[in-house]
Amino acid sequence: MKPITLKLAGLQSYRESQTIDFTELCETGLFGIFGPTGSGKSTILDAITLALYGKVGRASGGTQGIMNHSEDTLFVAFTFELNSAAGTERYRVERRFKRQGELSVSNTISRFIEILPEGEKVVADKLADVTRCVEQKLGLKMDDFTRAVVLPQGKFAEFLSLKGADRRAMLQRLFHLEKYGDLLGQKLTRKVRANEQRRAEVAAEQQGLGNASAEALEEAAAAAREAAEQAAERRRELQQAQQRYDQLAKVRELAVERAERAAQLEALRAQGGEVAALEAKLARGGAAEALRPVLTAWKEAQRAAAERAQLAAEAEQAARAAAAAAAEA
Repeated sequence: MKPITLKLAGLQSYRESQTIDFTELCETGLFGIFGPTGSGKSTILDAITLALYGKVGRASGGTQGIMNHSEDTLFVAFTFELNSAAGTERYRVERRFKRQGELSVSNTISRFIEILPEGEKVVADKLADVTRCVEQKLGLKMDDFTRAVVLPQGKFAEFLSLKGADRRAMLQRLFHLEKYGDLLGQKLTRKVRANEQRRAEVAAEQQGLGNASAEALEEAAAAAREAAEQAAERRRELQQAQQRYDQLAKVRELAVERAERAAQLEALRAQGGEVAALEAKLARGGAAEALRPVLTAWKEAQRAAAERAQLAAEAEQAARAAAAAAAEA
């Protein structure tokens, strides 16, 4: 990052608007900021940090007490350049604050502007979005910036004493080594988790399959052969049992049929007396039937005799009547 210009007003001891042109200062490649204690040297660095990240490293809460006591507004604007493979890029960050209390302030305007040959382009205009654009372009968070680029008073020893994860994280961001640090760690973590999951799946499958060693396979094969022999023997026993069952079923059917016939015979024997009476009655009926013509002829002879006797009686009566009539004459 190469500073171009810095504008500030209302920040700490800088009540009036001030502009610092770094292009002239950077012509020789090196410059210094000198002055007595309290002259505002650190405030220049605070203004750069405030413009980029919206906070001051040495202020309580990042913004407590940063505004000049005689002012109600604060403004900072920082223009800088970045060199990349695509060429030189120029940006400007602007922030404006207003007083909320004796020490507290609130951000009212934040803008991240890209300066192009054809004009200016506002890339972001919200507090969080502007800070995020700065972090993306610089590759540094505020803690990294105040540790490696702009060190507040008394913080150089802290920079030298960084250890472990803090130093590693800062160096990753400084030299764009995230893909070899956190990203690689995340990739390895995902790979480890995937391998652990696969291992668990294989272990579950192995547990389901059981021991698959050569000895276990031989034992399983022997057990399978024994089971096949036992199955064949059981099938033979089942076939024999089925045949025996069929035979017994046939015998049972015959026994049931024999019992039914015996019951029928017993019933017929019980009906023997009735049959004999019916046979006797039938025999008498046959004899009576044989006498039927004689009886019929006898009845006819009696009827004819009765008719002749009646005719004779009538004739005799007629004769008597005739004799009586003749006597009277």
